[in-house]
Amino acid sequence: MKRIFLALAACLVFALAGVAQQSAADAPATKEDVQRYLDVMHSREMITKMMDAMSKPMHQMMHEQYLKDKHKLPADFEEKMNRIMDDYMKNLPMEEMLQAMISAYQKHLTKGDVDGLVAFYSSPTGQKVIQELPAITAEAMQSMIPLMRKQIDVMTRRMQEQVAQMKEQSGVKPAEKSQASPN
Repeated sequence: MKRIFLALAACLVFALAGVAQQSAADAPATKEDVQRYLDVMHSREMITKMMDAMSKPMHQMMHEQYLKDKHKLPADFEEKMNRIMDDYMKNLPMEEMLQAMISAYQKHLTKGDVDGLVAFYSSPTGQKVIQELPAITAEAMQSMIPLMRKQIDVMTRRMQEQVAQMKEQSGVKPAEKSQASPN
C-alpha cells in the first residue's frame, strides 16, 4: 500500500512539475524578457544599420523626383531635402522607440516564445541573420524602388483624374474658383 501511495505521489509530483513548467512558458513575456530579446538582437545597432541601408534608396527616390520635376524646383532642392531626411533619421528617439515596442511584444509573445527567440538569435545562424539583415533590407529596398515609383505614379495620376472629375462635376470653373478664394 505504501508503495502504491509513493508511486502515486511521485507521479503527482512529476505531473505538477510538468504543468508548472508549461504554465511558466505560457506566461506573458515580462518587460525583462523582451528587453533580453532586444539585447540579443542587437536592436539598437540593427535599427541604425537598417536606417543607413534605407537612406540610399530614399535618396535615389528623391533624386528621381527631382529629375522629374527639376524645371519646377530650385537647383538646391535635392541637396536640401536629402539633408532634411538625413537629419530626421539621425535624430529619431531610438531608445524611446525601443521602449515603446516592448508592450507590443508582451501582448503577442509568451515567455516561452521569447525564450525560443533568444535561443535562436543567440545561435550562430541567428547571429548571421542579425548581421546580414541590414544588407538584405537594403537590397530588397533597392529592388522595390521601381515598383514603388510605378505605384506612386499610378496613384498620383488617379488622384489627379479624380480631382479633375470632381471639379467637372461641381460645375465650378478654375477661373471662377481662384477669383472666389482670397489670397
